[in-house]
Amino acid sequence: MKELNSIFEKHVEAGLYPGVEWKITLNEEIYHGTTGYMNIDAQESLQENSIYRIWSMTKPIIAIAMMQLVEEKLIKLDDPINNFIPEFSNLKVLKNPTSSINELNELKNMPTIKDLFMHTAGFSYNFLADPVGKEYDVIKLFNSSKTTLEEEINLLSKIPLLFQPLTNWRYSVSMDVMGRIIEIVTKKTLQSILQEKIFNQIGMSETGFSVPEDKIKRITSSYEFNPNDKKLTNYVMDSQKIGNYAYPYDNDKTFARGGHGLFSTAYDYSLFALMLLTGKTADGKVILKPETIKEMTKNHLDSSFFPLEILSIGTIKNEDYVNDLDPYGWGLGFRVLIDLNKANNIGSLGEFGWAGAASTYFLVDPKNDLTAVLMTQVLNGDPVIKNDFVKTIYNNLD
Repeated sequence: MKELNSIFEKHVEAGLYPGVEWKITLNEEIYHGTTGYMNIDAQESLQENSIYRIWSMTKPIIAIAMMQLVEEKLIKLDDPINNFIPEFSNLKVLKNPTSSINELNELKNMPTIKDLFMHTAGFSYNFLADPVGKEYDVIKLFNSSKTTLEEEINLLSKIPLLFQPLTNWRYSVSMDVMGRIIEIVTKKTLQSILQEKIFNQIGMSETGFSVPEDKIKRITSSYEFNPNDKKLTNYVMDSQKIGNYAYPYDNDKTFARGGHGLFSTAYDYSLFALMLLTGKTADGKVILKPETIKEMTKNHLDSSFFPLEILSIGTIKNEDYVNDLDPYGWGLGFRVLIDLNKANNIGSLGEFGWAGAASTYFLVDPKNDLTAVLMTQVLNGDPVIKNDFVKTIYNNLD
């Protein structure tokens, strides 16, 4: 594993990434490294306690919080979402995925909690190339750092679904809806429920929707990758870009989202990944039952949904294009490896995890007693870094 730093150094020197931190646990052995910078202009070296915007690696944490409520029998997977958020009772659906936003059909079945987990509810994302994603962008869904999660979800409830629930797979804002439902069921803010039921229990002392003033200097700078000239830039504000999403660090504990918004460290997220191996913390606290973890991390989609794919408006399908999700199915909040051949025999069946928009990534491999966390901060980053990370890990297992 030690060669990872030299591999990542080359990507930093090539200008693909500002800095990279990684942490791997394998059979109780820990491997950890950093290379590059927190800020390119200042040439400030990346530190092992750096703080990162983890973007969609927020989602698996929300998934765990929801399954705790399922275990407590406060909610069921087949519950319709309007049981909790009545504003969704008037949902409509586009006539077809290319219809105008006003060409609508009646909803046949209300999306369920399980649909939210599996991204089969019919929601979309602001950066996706479909009429619903474009409409989210028009209404500036999740663009504000001042709105509550309740306000944003009420705004979302007025926009039609892209397709009838459980007829397609579309990566989406469904986990934001889930976050709001967690608030409603627990009668607590999402910030407080995550703190109480997950972060405090696992020991994730530096994970949250805000960063204390004395730790702000440890937040790594974020960049965007331009695939045409293969250079890093500051954020380029344009329509239908994930970078338009608000991601404040000084929100006075009012800001929460279900699909993004958390800050974390490699150390903290590694603790979370380790918990996912068994459902328990290192000191034996039960976060979820082992059978619940197994249920969450198996594929729940039939073959008609495959291949899974996330096509943003900026996706370029040239000869270099690879669909990284092709080998994967989907569980309750996680990608799950189901086809080793499509993964070029790199990996392990049942490996699961997810990633973040700024090129953060994690995997959990129960068969090999392995977890791995990759932290950096580049939107639209070159996938070479994730590919090198995974390939090096599994080469070292042989």
